[in-house]
Amino acid sequence: MSRAKTPNINALIAVDKPCGMTSHDVVSRVRRALGQKRVGHAGTLDPAASGVLVLGLGHATRLLGLLTLEQKSYDVRIRFGSATDTDDADGKTVLEAPCDERIANSEFATVYLHSRRGTHLQLPPQFSAISKGGKRAYELAREGKEVELESREVSIYEAELLGIEKGEKPAWDCHFLVSKGCYIRSIARDAGNDLACGAHVETLRRTSSGSIELSDCVSLEQLERDALACVKAHALNPVEVLGYPQLELNESQLADVRCGRSLRNTTSYEQESLLSMLSPDGLIGIWQVDGRRLRTKVNFAEPIVGVRL
Repeated sequence: MSRAKTPNINALIAVDKPCGMTSHDVVSRVRRALGQKRVGHAGTLDPAASGVLVLGLGHATRLLGLLTLEQKSYDVRIRFGSATDTDDADGKTVLEAPCDERIANSEFATVYLHSRRGTHLQLPPQFSAISKGGKRAYELAREGKEVELESREVSIYEAELLGIEKGEKPAWDCHFLVSKGCYIRSIARDAGNDLACGAHVETLRRTSSGSIELSDCVSLEQLERDALACVKAHALNPVEVLGYPQLELNESQLADVRCGRSLRNTTSYEQESLLSMLSPDGLIGIWQVDGRRLRTKVNFAEPIVGVRL
């Protein structure tokens, strides 16, 4: 669907990504729906996964690199009894093994999941978007090359059992709250290794990314149907998403900010703190505390909409 005459809009919006699409596929469909070239995403989701995907439209694409989205939550089904090369259901089976009967016991599953909470080193999946020698790890893996990835420190804040599907190859339905950079596929793979039967992610749904939840999301169909009206109605508040203190500018300050001139620092924020600079029309810049002055880090040619004071 093409909407080439739709005026550009500068906003952050969250989409409930469907399964079977890459994050870039979502970006392409949003570009067509809005007739807008500048669209990007933060926090890639695997094609087999669904849920919260944050998009930047227009000048708001410049905010994507500033989003921390430090914590993410997921609902996942972990299937035991087989492991795959991608650590999810889309991969090739590389191991099948009988399952210990304890895996179908909810008390055992709960204790195991709780033991995974905390900070530890995690080895990312071979099929991941991590860059290695100028290429993505999944590209090298698809070429049949062994990818040497380094373990990284991650945190698992919550690991809860939601239910169990019993049978020859049981499955755990789980909820995880994890740090940025933590792979749920690696959690499933490690569980299979720990329990000596192999395991992989069967289904995965991201339920939150930072402060953004599924309730903040729109569907692709809704966005394609209502286009600009949908974005205006559901634009995320960039100040809340960024989490920086806000500074509402008077007319004199606004004129200086638009020209990139530094401002006298009358705030009590610490050195190098970032501030969201607001005009009556929206977010117009991200500035930094530099001693007695405030200096520009990012200015926007047009305001980012969605600010709600």
